[in-house]
Amino acid sequence: MSTPGFDRTLARGIQRITAASLGRHQSAVIRIGFSATYLLFLLREIPHRREMYGPDAPWRWDMGQQLISGNQAFTTLMWSDSAVWFEVVYALALVASALLMVGWHTRAMSVLFMVGVLSLQNRSIFMGDGGDNVIHLMAIYLVLTRCGQVWSLDARRARRTSGEEPRPGGDVAGPLLWVTFGAVLCGAAVTGNLGGTAWLPVFFWILWIGHGVWWAVNRYAPHSEPRTLLDVIANLAHNATLVVIMAEVCLIYATAGWYKIQGSRWQDGTALYYPLNLDYFTPWPGLSELLATSGLMVMVLTYATVAVQVAFPFTLFNRRVKNVLLVAMICEHLGIALLLGLPFFSMAMIAADSVFLPTVFLVWLGGRATLGRDLLFRRRGKVPGPRDGAREDAGAGAEDREAWQHREGGGHTLVG
Repeated sequence: MSTPGFDRTLARGIQRITAASLGRHQSAVIRIGFSATYLLFLLREIPHRREMYGPDAPWRWDMGQQLISGNQAFTTLMWSDSAVWFEVVYALALVASALLMVGWHTRAMSVLFMVGVLSLQNRSIFMGDGGDNVIHLMAIYLVLTRCGQVWSLDARRARRTSGEEPRPGGDVAGPLLWVTFGAVLCGAAVTGNLGGTAWLPVFFWILWIGHGVWWAVNRYAPHSEPRTLLDVIANLAHNATLVVIMAEVCLIYATAGWYKIQGSRWQDGTALYYPLNLDYFTPWPGLSELLATSGLMVMVLTYATVAVQVAFPFTLFNRRVKNVLLVAMICEHLGIALLLGLPFFSMAMIAADSVFLPTVFLVWLGGRATLGRDLLFRRRGKVPGPRDGAREDAGAGAEDREAWQHREGGGHTLVG
């Protein structure tokens, strides 16, 4: 038999995971981090895009088609071997990354971002590395999160229209995106281009129908029970996905750390020495040579890498120790970007690590960014109007209250 205390605790837990989206700032940083990483990657590879994923790739279109027919992976680049179609897909991936980063119609852009990532990566599977694998997974997870509630154009628009009655024709972009996606989805379903797996077409249809229902209920019955039910479902999906992202990051570090322990070069402390002497991994030869000549530094960094990766999953329930190791891992990835010339891998891993950043720190960082923006506009003689400023202050006050409540009552949580 359950006790009253247990029942109250269980009720509070259910209320917490259904009434609100947890880790709103963390999910926003993940959204910004991964979309910015992929945007910069696509921009850098514009001169080489055809050789990597397009008609000039060594992994020819017919070879990719044979592989896709076997592994049932999804990619829109297999819909046609036309060079024009490739350019359209590449451009859409660029646009989706940019719009997701700024949080414009986040739900729709997260789906388009996922389609772009899967299309390009599954077209040439031998082009990716560890960072691409992380982006691949996170692009799918982001679709299920409410990652646009803060630090996005969606959040800004929601603040400006809060308390106002919906205006006829006020939201044109949302329905237009929904109709366009629906037409593409119907066309792909008719031609059989949604992929061979049974779950993927169902997943796309659920997303499309769900977005349409969400818009209709929010437009015509914003204070009804169906609206509350949709919020509960969205919060559950968001919170569950955030837990999956945390588990994914822990799994990445745990497997990487334990596999390193089994390697003889990691055991004797010389593993870092060898990549520092490879031309492919030395963007700054002088700096790499300086570090490689110090046997003590090589040994310390080698052992520290293994220790941090193995220990991190065991420190999650101790906020202070977790934050220290989190800083160490971020510094490690910054070092990888600088010394080994892997900036996009490092950006992807730092974006994944951000799921564990403290809410208080993120709110403080957002406040500093807002202050910097206001100072910049003031110097240019463009000061926000009182109405916008009041709403910004109200939003900042709500975030501060959330951070204070988190620090006082929930600081022991994984994202605390």
